[in-house]
Amino acid sequence: MKSIQTLLFLLLPLLGLSQQDGSQAEQLAKQLQNPVANLISLPFQNNFDFGFDPSDGSRWTMNIQPVIPMGISEDWNLIARAIVPIISQNDVFGPSGSQTGLGDMVLSGFFSPKEPGPGGLIWGVGPVLLVPTATDIALGTEKFGVGPTGVVLKQAGLFTIGALVNHIWSVAGADDRADVNTTFFQPFVARNFPGGYAISLNTEISQNWDFDAMAGTINLSGSKVLQLGGQAAQVSAGPRIPYGNGSSNSWGIRAGLTLLFPK
Repeated sequence: MKSIQTLLFLLLPLLGLSQQDGSQAEQLAKQLQNPVANLISLPFQNNFDFGFDPSDGSRWTMNIQPVIPMGISEDWNLIARAIVPIISQNDVFGPSGSQTGLGDMVLSGFFSPKEPGPGGLIWGVGPVLLVPTATDIALGTEKFGVGPTGVVLKQAGLFTIGALVNHIWSVAGADDRADVNTTFFQPFVARNFPGGYAISLNTEISQNWDFDAMAGTINLSGSKVLQLGGQAAQVSAGPRIPYGNGSSNSWGIRAGLTLLFPK
């Protein structure tokens, strides 16, 4: 962890960044580990994946993921989350050429109590929508899908542990494309450090039930909350390790920038 802190500290002058106030940085880092926190944020998550079989293909995916919490009553929040992927890929499906554009959008809404439950448990449930916004047939499903989603977590001291899950069934779309019947599961654990530093570990698993295909990645990242000019932000980076019978022999890196808008 010391090496990560030292590297980021040395990079700050080069990037025109400044240190965030320590206590505020630590609070923001803790809120970012909670998918249903009362914090407006705009993450730009970049995934660089290489070595797709059999043509040594590659893919860059930038997921733009705005999170907007809204108070809907004295006791409840609605947290609206979107994942808007911008994709550029080459020979991902064998010698399939290059495609660049939008992928399918995923929209989620979590109804979550404003206060933690018994034992400090934090949770939220709601609907998830798959919207066929892909600009190329190789970048999306051409299907509209719906389903449930939920998240549960606990924050104790410097640690956060929890899981997010959703399931999407296709209900409309192109008849010549495969139906969507997919479960997404993401358990996660994070550990905070003084000054807004954190280390997080998660695995993102997608199970396609119609084709009995499971693909996942293990994602380890170090992060730091800081100031980008006058803008609170978090930077993060780390490796991605694929696994599963639906994955290829690839490897990757995840790097992110999240703009923060604390109330």
